[in-house]
Amino acid sequence: MTTPGTPTTPVGPPDRPVRVSAHLDTPLSRWLWLVKWFLAIPHYVVLFFLWIAFTVVSVIAFFAILFTERYPRGLFEFNVGVLRWSWRVAYYSYGALGTDRYPPFSLGEEPDYPARLDIVYPERLSRGLVLVKWWLLAIPQYIVVGFFLGGAHLGWWEGGLIGVLTVFAGFALAFTEKYPKDLYALVMGLNRWVLRVTAYAALMTDVYPPFRLDMGGSEESATEVGPWRDR
Repeated sequence: MTTPGTPTTPVGPPDRPVRVSAHLDTPLSRWLWLVKWFLAIPHYVVLFFLWIAFTVVSVIAFFAILFTERYPRGLFEFNVGVLRWSWRVAYYSYGALGTDRYPPFSLGEEPDYPARLDIVYPERLSRGLVLVKWWLLAIPQYIVVGFFLGGAHLGWWEGGLIGVLTVFAGFALAFTEKYPKDLYALVMGLNRWVLRVTAYAALMTDVYPPFRLDMGGSEESATEVGPWRDR
């Protein structure tokens, strides 16, 4: 298990610093999705406090970047850990319903879990961008992501278009015992977009999130026009 203080190994090209991947577990329970909101309550409680800490860390990182052009490594790894934890819970629950494996209570990488996230540590960040990217430059992204999430916070993935699509997936599981592949690819693309915007808004990268749906379970299965391969 990787601890929050363990340096993140770069996992992608500089134009794609946020790497989101997952694989669809099979078989999935036909009815477990109806009670996952209850089963995930312990995670929601912990994540509530972790996201408070995430916000505080981001504020500290803002000033560190402004004066040193660097995101303190330990703080960066902590915030990556919070995003990983949130993504695993979202993938288990109503952000994707992609697995019935209960998420671990961990900030580490957890490579055996079917939902994974990595962010390349930036050796240097722009002092100028840190002043405007999290609010002014990100406004168009917030509008799009707000549609994806509805009234949900970025760390919860439980409203808007994503929530509606996962409910459709739940009913498909109930009646067919299968998760529609096209629907899964779309849900993954939407979540990938949300996570990229979250990392950008949290000052963890200067690479502006692309306005595109990179659909499918892995980054390698997505291209600029969004095709995918089943993983």
